[in-house]
Amino acid sequence: MKMKNIYIDCPYTTEEEKRRHTISYINEMITEGRAAQLVAEGEAYQEEQLARIAKDICSRPDVRVVLLAGPSSSGKTSTSYRLCLQLLACERRPVALSLDNWYVDGTLTPRDENGKKDYESIYAIDLKQLESDLTALIAGQEVALPTFNFAEEKREYLGDTLKLEEDSILVIEGIHALNPLLTEHIEQKRKYKVYAAPMRPVSLDGEHWIPTWYHRLLRRMSRDYRTRGRSPQVTIAGWESVREGERKWIEPFRKEADAEFDSSMRYELPTIRTKVETALQTVPAASQEYETAEQLLFYLSFFEPMDAALIPRTSILREFIGGSQFNVG
Repeated sequence: MKMKNIYIDCPYTTEEEKRRHTISYINEMITEGRAAQLVAEGEAYQEEQLARIAKDICSRPDVRVVLLAGPSSSGKTSTSYRLCLQLLACERRPVALSLDNWYVDGTLTPRDENGKKDYESIYAIDLKQLESDLTALIAGQEVALPTFNFAEEKREYLGDTLKLEEDSILVIEGIHALNPLLTEHIEQKRKYKVYAAPMRPVSLDGEHWIPTWYHRLLRRMSRDYRTRGRSPQVTIAGWESVREGERKWIEPFRKEADAEFDSSMRYELPTIRTKVETALQTVPAASQEYETAEQLLFYLSFFEPMDAALIPRTSILREFIGGSQFNVG
């Protein structure tokens, strides 16, 4: 995969905003021993967003289902758990669920134009069973919860059940959560939709801004290498397919969201550098993925490395580098 047109227009409106999102400012914070402050500021920014979203949800008494979507490696799972904590502070009883558990069995997974299994398609989810379960839960019925066995590509029922209380609220995350097909027979007033993605890019020099999908690729690479033993070459090779799925199945429904959550972190790339740099250097020079690997290494080389020990266990970044207190990665 060859990267093209990586620079975008500056999204910031003030000179101070521009300065604080440049590599030079981030490196200055690290080299001057203020990396912990950099992390604290980023976490406070995210908590403020989540608190505001939780209050908006709780101001709508009919809402029983929060649907949280976003492109690959946006930190949806960690965001859903952190939003649950904010809903608890609003005296609601949240329950976090993942759409992944409603995948169809592997033999039923749709195929793309090349004949490969298309896990990015909304039809990789058992829409009928999902909607039946959600409708029953909203009606106060007890429902058997599935678990998807990714190794065997089968949905399993292991005895887990759920029944919502009067003050309960479901928080369901997945790439298709905003797609109207997913919950088309559930009343609009019962639903609240959140789009989550990194939205604030970092600048090389105050003039050239790197799009945040570039950061998401590095997040995914770090997680794939750590949890699945996938090399950076394999992650890069599949990234364009992931992006194509996002353009088809996610981006058209962003406008459906009641709120947006920015999951970007200024401190993430100095930390991710320490996790993926050596592995990136193993991408063969003769491979199609080599040019992208070199571009990623070039970009990461501008950052001073940062100790991952500074990252709190509740950070969204922990979903990708490990050590999260949530059940992710």
